[in-house]
Amino acid sequence: MTPTSNLQPKRRAAKVIRRRQLIEAAIKSIAKRGLGDTTMAHVSQAAGLSQGIVNLHFDSKDNLLNETLNYIRHEYEENWRNAIENTPDDPAQQLAALLRSDYNKKVADIQKLAVWFAFWGEAKSRPTYKKICQERVTDYSQSLTKIIDQLINEGEYKNIKTPQLVEGIIAMADGLWLNILISDQSFRRQNAEAVMMQYLCHVFPDHQAAFD
Repeated sequence: MTPTSNLQPKRRAAKVIRRRQLIEAAIKSIAKRGLGDTTMAHVSQAAGLSQGIVNLHFDSKDNLLNETLNYIRHEYEENWRNAIENTPDDPAQQLAALLRSDYNKKVADIQKLAVWFAFWGEAKSRPTYKKICQERVTDYSQSLTKIIDQLINEGEYKNIKTPQLVEGIIAMADGLWLNILISDQSFRRQNAEAVMMQYLCHVFPDHQAAFD
């Protein structure tokens, strides 16, 4: 292998690290200032890098914002998928793990919650944001539906309509995120998780042990 080819993997790794550094700086700026007031200069300052480096990696503010939203979306998906994969093949335990994953400190970080709500506020008028935000819940909803159907069958629960329950749980989860964001730390991740688990205890009373 030539010296030049030896450098290629290192350069690619350095590029990935630098892009992540800039996205994390963008998250801090958006959480502090919102989307409209965040500038490439703010991001470069937060990252401790020149603005030229930001332009080199993202070309424009729009590209940087799109990549930032994609970043937290993929992080969110990886988080809940790992939660399911690391849980025994039992629908009640998997449901608990899936919904508890929403309050993992990695994704329910105050800054990241602020970023989610900033993008949601713009999603109606920005098709790219809307598409990525919708992607966030598509696979999640499918997995949630599958697990709930299994739990309903196992527990022989009657009068539970899965589609409505799934929509309600997702709306509730987003509302709990909002409570965490605006509560001035009086309502924390642990409180949100407890509220969700209490709700599941009422919906699936024969499986309360999984939600305690």
